[in-house]
Amino acid sequence: MKKVMMMTLALALAIGCQRVPLSGRKQLLLVPNSELLPLSFSNYRGVLDTSRVIRSGNDAQMIQRVGNRLRTAMESYLRANNFADRLEGFQWEFTLIQSPQVNAWCMPGGKVAFYTGILPYTQNEAGVATVMGHEISHAIAEHGNERMSESLIASNLLQGGQLALGAVAQSRPQQTSAMLLQAAGAVLPIAYQVGRALPHSRKQELEADKLGLIFMAMAGYNPNEAVGFWTRMARAGSGQKPPEFLSTHPSDSRRIRDIQNQIPDAMKYYRQTARR
Repeated sequence: MKKVMMMTLALALAIGCQRVPLSGRKQLLLVPNSELLPLSFSNYRGVLDTSRVIRSGNDAQMIQRVGNRLRTAMESYLRANNFADRLEGFQWEFTLIQSPQVNAWCMPGGKVAFYTGILPYTQNEAGVATVMGHEISHAIAEHGNERMSESLIASNLLQGGQLALGAVAQSRPQQTSAMLLQAAGAVLPIAYQVGRALPHSRKQELEADKLGLIFMAMAGYNPNEAVGFWTRMARAGSGQKPPEFLSTHPSDSRRIRDIQNQIPDAMKYYRQTARR
């Protein structure tokens, strides 16, 4: 049983290994878009059906304008660098939703939702491009697929670990055996979350920052504006966040520091765009 499980995992790792555009990081993608995207599109439609969607006005036009500029820049880069397969099945949509939530997101397949509650923090088109570039980068980098794939692998590994521990426990007294199994059931999932899932989520966030910064620069937006946006967000959320090691997102200070370090590289793309 364990041998078959390990062979299955090895095959999955060999087949599903890909590289993220721009960052070059290796990632595991096991869920085909033919399964993932229909679910994404259905969920997106469900959100819109239960939300107050803003179809007209300056803000809605700005969301469309920024989204289309980013889309054009991203698609141009991906096609020119042999990543066109990342766009397979994408059906871009940029929607403004009336809500006090300070939020924006992009589902797999290019379905973007932007909430009016975040507009006071973006302040201008470059701020909107900062947020949207970050969120779209999650979709381009297929972070959702990667999380699902890693969860599948983790589930198999946890199951294998529990089976192995169960075999060991059989040779122990009944009370000791029960304690071992109970402890494993409590500790292993927590160890996975703190030791792998949360750090990996933070890595994805920083990667989306990096990709988003470059894509907004390619679209003609000054990447220096990103620092101002994230500084405003940090001030708004001061004192409300858990320690970084217990969070899905990096600390504000780390995020801003990393963005500042990446701006010189992003500015190269911005200057190239400005010269056209």
